[in-house]
Amino acid sequence: MSDLGVWLAQQCQEDRDLLLKYQPKRFAKRGKVDRYCAWLTDFGFIEMKLEFLGVQALIDDYDLARVSDVLLSEGQTETLVRIQGAIRKSAHILDRDKTQLAGHLLGRLLDFEVPEIQGLLEQAKQWKDSPWLRALKANLERPGEGCLRTLIGHTRSVQAVAIAPDGKTAISASSDNTLKIWDTETGRELKTLTGHSSSVDAVAIAKDGKTAIFFSISKGCFGQEKEILKIWDTERDQELKNLTDHSNSLKAVAIASDGKIAISALYDHTLKIWDTETGSELKTL
Repeated sequence: MSDLGVWLAQQCQEDRDLLLKYQPKRFAKRGKVDRYCAWLTDFGFIEMKLEFLGVQALIDDYDLARVSDVLLSEGQTETLVRIQGAIRKSAHILDRDKTQLAGHLLGRLLDFEVPEIQGLLEQAKQWKDSPWLRALKANLERPGEGCLRTLIGHTRSVQAVAIAPDGKTAISASSDNTLKIWDTETGRELKTLTGHSSSVDAVAIAKDGKTAIFFSISKGCFGQEKEILKIWDTERDQELKNLTDHSNSLKAVAIASDGKIAISALYDHTLKIWDTETGSELKTL
C-alpha cells in the first residue's frame, strides 16, 4: 500500500471516513490543486475510498477536475479524466468485486505514458491482498474509447432500450419480463417495472421522461398469445392504457415528443398511429 494509504489506515474510523469523504473536495476548493491531484493519483487512497464509500463516490471526486474554478493545468485535468474514465468503465465489476481494482487500472491505463498514471500503476502492481493475474500489456478498453459505462441488472437478454430527452434517464426492456429505469450518470438502477407475463420486446419514452410505451405478449384464458401495447406511468409504476388491437406481430414502437401520439410497427408491413390519451387507433399506414 502507498504511504498515503498506510497513513489513512492508521486513522481512527471516524477521522478516516471524514478524510475519504471530504478531503479531496477541500483541497480543490482551497486551491491546493497539487494535493488534490496527488490524492486522486494515489492507489492507496483510491483503494480505500472504493472499499469504504463505493465506486460512485470515488468517481464523483474526479468531477472537480472539470470545474472551471478549480485551477488545474491541462495536463492535470487530462490525467484525472483518464483515471476517472477507467474507473467508470469498470464500475460494474468493482461494485461486485473490489479486489479487481489493480487489474482493471493496469488493463485500461498501461498505454498512457504519463508520469502520474505510471506512478499510480507502479503502486497498483504492489497490491498483495490476494493472488491475482497482473496484465503485462493493456488488455481492456481504454478510457475515452467505446462505452462510458456498463449497466447490469437484467437476468435475461435486453430486447430494447430508450433514453429520456434530458439524457439522464434510460429505460430497458428485457426477456426477463421486466423493464428497468436507470440513472445514466451514476449507473444506478432506479426502479424495476414488473407484473408482465412475458418478454418485453420494445420500448419508447416520452419527452416528460415519465411516460413509457412498450409491448409484450400476454396469454389469454385458453393459453392463446396476444400482443399488447401498453402505456405506463414510470413514476407510479402504473398502467395508463392498454392498446390491444394487434393481429400481427409487433416489431417496434415510437412516441411523439408531446406524448400524445404513438406509432407501432408490425411485421405485416403496416404502422398504426394511436391516441395515447384515449387509447384509440387513429390510422393504419
